[in-house]
Amino acid sequence: MSTFTLIHVIISLIGIASGLVVVYGFVVGHRFKSWNALFLVMTIATSVTGFFFPYHGRTPGIVLGIVSLIVLAIALLSLSKGWTKTYIITCTLAEFFNVLVLIVQIFLKISFAHMFAPKGTEPIVAICQGLAFCAFAILAVIAIRKKKFILV
Repeated sequence: MSTFTLIHVIISLIGIASGLVVVYGFVVGHRFKSWNALFLVMTIATSVTGFFFPYHGRTPGIVLGIVSLIVLAIALLSLSKGWTKTYIITCTLAEFFNVLVLIVQIFLKISFAHMFAPKGTEPIVAICQGLAFCAFAILAVIAIRKKKFILV
C-alpha cells in the first residue's frame, strides 16, 4: 500500500468514526461541535483525496466523490444558516456514503469477506449497502422527529 493510499484510508476511517459520533449526537439531541467539525473536515478530505488516485475514466467512486462533495457543501451551508433538518439529512447522507465505500472495500480487501464477493458486485454487497442505507435513514428520521437537536 502506498503512503498516499494509507493516508487516504486513515482520513476515511477518521471520517467514518467521527461521523458515527455525529449521527449518534443527532439521535440523542446533542451537538458535539468538535466531532461535527472533525467529521466535516475528514469527509471532505476523503472525497478530495479520492480524486488524486490514477484516473481510469468515470467510475462509481468518482461519481460518489462528486455527489458527496455537493452534499457536504449543502451541509456546510445548512450549518451556517441554522437549517437543522437539512444539516441532519446531509451529514447522515455523507456518513452513509462513507460507509457505502467501506462496505465495498471490506469485500474487496478483507479475505474473509472477499470469499463471499470476489468481484465486489455480488448480491451480498448490495444487501449490506441496502441495510446500511435503511439504518442511516431510520436514524435520520428519528433525529428529525425527536426535535431535540439544536444546530445554533
